[in-house]
Amino acid sequence: MKKDEALLDFIVKELVDHPEDVKIERQVDEMGVLLRLSVNPEDMGKIIGKSGNTAKAIRTLLRIIGMKDNARVNLKIEEPEGSEKAERQATESAEEQAADEDASDVTDAMNEVVEDLKED
Repeated sequence: MKKDEALLDFIVKELVDHPEDVKIERQVDEMGVLLRLSVNPEDMGKIIGKSGNTAKAIRTLLRIIGMKDNARVNLKIEEPEGSEKAERQATESAEEQAADEDASDVTDAMNEVVEDLKED
């Protein structure tokens, strides 16, 4: 386990009520290091913190560790399935798709009216 991953593992497991559910995936590419964090849905608030301050602090510490190795370290906190945010995003996506379809129908109807007016 690399230093950045070990630090994240230690911090998160100390904050949460369900340390057994903490999962970290480490991915390295040309952009740097990406750490993906998954926790129990009940622990999301503890990881994010008020106004996202806890998550910002964790990201800052990870970047400091990364600077020592000349690497950019980023943290992605995965939304648990069934969370309010995940459901809200799915609902918004469906509403946007329905609105796009409605707009397309209106555009088609307007084009028909324009064609009818041209014929007159």
